Amino acid sequence: MDAELRRTTILQRLRESSAPLSASSLAGELGVSRQVIVGDIALLRATGCEIVATARGYQMARPQVGGRYLGKIACQHTLADTEQELATIVALGGEVLDVMVEHYLYGEITGQLNIASRQDVAAFIEKVRKNEARLLSELTDGVHLHTVGCRDSTAFEAIRASLEAQGLLYTAAGSK
Repeated sequence: MDAELRRTTILQRLRESSAPLSASSLAGELGVSRQVIVGDIALLRATGCEIVATARGYQMARPQVGGRYLGKIACQHTLADTEQELATIVALGGEVLDVMVEHYLYGEITGQLNIASRQDVAAFIEKVRKNEARLLSELTDGVHLHTVGCRDSTAFEAIRASLEAQGLLYTAAGSK
C-alpha cells in the first residue's frame, strides 16, 4: 500500500470510529510501524484534517453541538487526586476536553483528553499507572486548567462547586 492510500485509509478509519484508535492498532492493521502512523497523522493534520490525539489514541475532532456549555476550571492537586477529579466531572455530566498548564519556558501546553465517562477515567488512570507516566500538572506544582463541556452553566457550576468542596480547585492561597 502506498503512503497516500495509507493516509486515506487512516482518515477513513478515524471518521468511521466512535472510539479513539491507537497508533499501534492502526500500524498492525496497515502493516507498518507505529512511528509511520505517527508521521502520517502529522501529515494529515498539516493538510487541515482535525485529528485529536488523546491518551487512548487518535480521533477526529468532534464538532461542538449547539447549546453545549464550555467552561474552564482551575485545579491544583497531586497525582493521587487525579482519578477523583476526573470521576467527579464525568459523574456530574461533564466531559474533560483538555488539560492546560502554563510553562515558564514553553508557554501554554495543552493536552487533549476527551474524557466523558467512568470507563474513560479508568482507562486514563490505568494508562498513567501502567506507563508510570507523569502528568502535565507536575510541571506546575499541580496547577492546571481543564476545559469542561456540559449541558449548561448550571451543570458547570455544580461540577465547579463539587471540586471546590473536595479541595481540588486552585485558590490564590494554594490548594492541596
